[in-house]
Amino acid sequence: MARTTFASRSYRDDAVVLRTFKLGEADRIVVLLTRDHGQVRAVAKGVRRTTSRFGSRLEPFNVAELQLVTGRNLDIVSQALGKRGYGSVIAADYAKYTAAAAMTEAAEKFTENDDESSAQQYRLLVGALSALARGLHAPGAVLDSYLLRAVSTAGWAPSFTDCARCGAPGPHEAFSAPLGGAVCPACRPPGAAAPDPATVEHLSALLTGEWERIDAAEPRTARAAAGIVATYVQWHLERAVRSLNLVERS
Repeated sequence: MARTTFASRSYRDDAVVLRTFKLGEADRIVVLLTRDHGQVRAVAKGVRRTTSRFGSRLEPFNVAELQLVTGRNLDIVSQALGKRGYGSVIAADYAKYTAAAAMTEAAEKFTENDDESSAQQYRLLVGALSALARGLHAPGAVLDSYLLRAVSTAGWAPSFTDCARCGAPGPHEAFSAPLGGAVCPACRPPGAAAPDPATVEHLSALLTGEWERIDAAEPRTARAAAGIVATYVQWHLERAVRSLNLVERS
């Protein structure tokens, strides 16, 4: 009977490790974004011991196939098979590490109470971590593109052409995070940003993943776009992504 009960509470899923923190002398709590079960908080027992069979697989930024058991407050990790070990590569480079930290912090906030888009959020994050680990593009560009896609997946897609409030055809010169993006002169609120056309084009490329254009952007344009991305994402999350303060911009 006990085995049947245990089996009925057990499930398998792929997961990316968002964050970990210590529990007791040898255990660790892991915050996971899973492919099929949304955000999961689980206890990994004994992983801080040197004899642990899967401790290294449950480090931040790694992707693993997990066997979990549903618990009363926290699930329990009973098995972990490594799938993509991005953590060590990312942790060895400060720029990659801070970008990944900001991405996983944002992912945790995006999926905290949203099960509907969690599968898409999982795929976005794993793809971004892969690009970051392989050094395909500048870490800041990978971060900004990820954030814009993640906030869009969560239901707050920004407009960079037509007016986000009234739909008047653009392009428009002003940008308002609270109103959802570009705004026409009639809808422009006091204090709205006025990014130059190159910055708006860069933002649009970040959202659609046009990497040839993104990689060719001037540093000044990329920095201006990064500021708008950070403001937009944090406005709609209604909380700060603290790791963004650590990201270095060239």
